[in-house]
Amino acid sequence: MKTYTARKGEVPRNWYVVDAQGKILGRLASRIAMVLRGKTKPVFTPHMDTGDFVVVVNAGLVRLTGKKLENKFYYRHSGYPGGIKSISARHLLLKKPEEVLRHAVRGMLPKNSLGRQLLKKLKIYAGGEHPHQAQQPAPLNWED
Repeated sequence: MKTYTARKGEVPRNWYVVDAQGKILGRLASRIAMVLRGKTKPVFTPHMDTGDFVVVVNAGLVRLTGKKLENKFYYRHSGYPGGIKSISARHLLLKKPEEVLRHAVRGMLPKNSLGRQLLKKLKIYAGGEHPHQAQQPAPLNWED
């Protein structure tokens, strides 16, 4: 018996749409990361991109539990001494609601070139509309 290994161009790509309204950030991000990685398919290969495209709408209406809106901070550094910048989750949700979800999903993907390639298949929109109607995305359902 031989182990199956997916090859480039052999895996069919599907498009899924997710409505983030009222969903909890971490649970939503882990499910999206699984679909992007391809772990929901029987042809999953760890070193290959076997995942699907995910379109997220209403990203600005995602929920954070507990006191994370005030206590959770996102940090970045300019590279200069004393150049650390921080922003709370509440302010980032108001300013750039897509970045909160993108940051959560990025943390759940591999930290290499494969992870960067997978993140390009994630399309996030703060409102309820998206320009990917031509791909006919199916709703992504799961029990929660």
